[in-house]
Amino acid sequence: MRIALFPTCVVDAVAPEAGVATVRVLRRLGHVVTVPDDTTCCGQPAWNAGQADAAAKVARTTLAALTKADADVVVVPAGSCATMIRVFWPELFEVVGDPDSRAQAEALAPKVREFSEFTAPQLASTSRSGTPIGTSRARSGCQNGEEDEKPVVYHHSCHMLRELGIEAQPEQILDATGVERVTSAARGRCCGFGGLFSVKLPEVSTAMADDVLDAAVDAGAGMVVGCDASCLMHLEGRATRRGMALEFKHLAEVVEDAKP
Repeated sequence: MRIALFPTCVVDAVAPEAGVATVRVLRRLGHVVTVPDDTTCCGQPAWNAGQADAAAKVARTTLAALTKADADVVVVPAGSCATMIRVFWPELFEVVGDPDSRAQAEALAPKVREFSEFTAPQLASTSRSGTPIGTSRARSGCQNGEEDEKPVVYHHSCHMLRELGIEAQPEQILDATGVERVTSAARGRCCGFGGLFSVKLPEVSTAMADDVLDAAVDAGAGMVVGCDASCLMHLEGRATRRGMALEFKHLAEVVEDAKP
């Protein structure tokens, strides 16, 4: 299958390893992957800030690049950006009075898939026979120089869970890799990032992050895995500030690390 990868600006800027892992996993599954040259941002930051014209200006560039790519599927390694493209682009272009771009966005939307949504049927199917896709583990260093395997907890990001309805697929994929997955008491709660929310209400944002982090530690996790680099960036920043011994990885990295 021909896949156009939209890496997102957050992945491109702060988590390129997640984008590389996404490409490697998709190619391992037998797909032909390209990254359209002219994609930039989906426009979500400006849209969430109420700046529709600015959001549309950015989104048009990415829309044109993805449409020109002529791919069977557009894979996005971020639930929030996949939501923006699939759910909110038609609304955005309607608001700014651009019917042509709206029509293009509506035509593109059925092709857009978040990473775990697209790969789960292929990756999780191998575990139905009881055979994991690999031997990936969360590891942390010990004083004797050896590494201990640590359980992982999956963080459900808000847009992906509530707008796209993607809940089971990421956990199915984690289980297929053979990791020990534990359930957090904060399962389904927001990390507190929310783009401008974390800037405008930093105290509330910090408290929400602490809630998610404390629940992960209480569950015995050594790693937090997610499908949105922005959520992971926010949680890792807070965990680092608190001196917490937690690691953070995008789901694609965990899959890519798994040894077949």
